[in-house]
Amino acid sequence: MINFFSKNKFIFYLFNLILILLYLFPGSILGWFIYNNKNLQPQISPNFIVSTNHVYAFLVLSLVGFLSYKRKSYFYLSFYLIFLSLILEILHIFIPQRGFEFADLFGNLIGVIIIIILSYLFKVYEYFKD
Repeated sequence: MINFFSKNKFIFYLFNLILILLYLFPGSILGWFIYNNKNLQPQISPNFIVSTNHVYAFLVLSLVGFLSYKRKSYFYLSFYLIFLSLILEILHIFIPQRGFEFADLFGNLIGVIIIIILSYLFKVYEYFKD
């Protein structure tokens, strides 16, 4: 599976493009298609302190990113994912029918940080395994 993603980095780029389109669309594309109302946002699971939709989105993006690139690039990939999560949420200030929310920002960051921690633990496990 890891070889599949590393040979097909376009999947990571495609996920980036889809996520950016979903974030920068004024309103909700998914709500527009599902409910025929771009003011409604589909909810995968109930929110707690952070937005779970944002956690799931950045978990998937980060996982595909870490599976696509070699370990030497993890620092740059981590920086990119954290920067992307910050910038996309800050841009909500300027997009009509969108709003900046700390719960969404923390959801983005938690999704990225979970994958960073898991990749670090996997790296440590491989080191002690040898």
